[in-house]
Amino acid sequence: MKVYSTAEGLVIETNQKLSLLPTDHGLDRLFTAPDGAALLRSALGQSTPIDALPTLGAPLQSQEIWAAGVTYLRSRTARMEESKDAGGGTFYDKVYNAVRPELFFKGTAHRTAGPGEQVHLRRDSKWNVPEPELTLAINAQGKIFGYTIGNDMSSRDIEGENPLYLPQAKVYHRSAALGPCLYVTDEPLPTKTEIAIEIQRSGATVFSGQTDIGQIKRSFTELAEFLFRDNSFPAGCYLMTGTGIVPPDNFTLQSGDKISITIAPIGTLVNVVL
Repeated sequence: MKVYSTAEGLVIETNQKLSLLPTDHGLDRLFTAPDGAALLRSALGQSTPIDALPTLGAPLQSQEIWAAGVTYLRSRTARMEESKDAGGGTFYDKVYNAVRPELFFKGTAHRTAGPGEQVHLRRDSKWNVPEPELTLAINAQGKIFGYTIGNDMSSRDIEGENPLYLPQAKVYHRSAALGPCLYVTDEPLPTKTEIAIEIQRSGATVFSGQTDIGQIKRSFTELAEFLFRDNSFPAGCYLMTGTGIVPPDNFTLQSGDKISITIAPIGTLVNVVL
């Protein structure tokens, strides 16, 4: 089932049919339910059929967004390269091979762009890239119950200068995007599930790439378990799982660029750079 966050409330898509849920069924209720799929199935009986989707927002209410880093070999290599001048070249190699994953806070609802909305660049950065990531929906009990698409906007020059600057490189206004929906399923996604990105500038493609989630070193349950160690998420959370697609070192985003990230069966998340 696909769950869309709209101006009218939550909308479920099942068998290519759209249904508006009752007003007391919000994302917070979904994320606190022991079984999100079962809750949605039961809510269908109280829903109202609709013909078209209202304006979409990020599928986010009170949930925090966290992120995992250096989960793909390609990400490890890129971050070693960007930090070599600062003497941190081996730092990310150690992170990639460590037992404990890198986990960091990414954002909240007011910092996050939804489908079609603008993502921002840091004004004090000269090297900015999008990071297309499969994002886990984890309920308050620590169970993965769904997936969405995340864009972990990053300032590579700031993090490359010093790994301790990672919060500044990662967390700022509209540095994250989620959408276009929350895909709720009882089944794990196949390892061949593809993540693809295309960046257009003035109508022309200036970068594209793809990978699959089978290239991620760590399991999703492992990442979720580490995130919930001695931590609590009363309204659940999202966890971006890292990127395996990194533009070349001479590429940086510009104002007006259109970023499209596609993961089947979730859909395509489209954002424009402010």
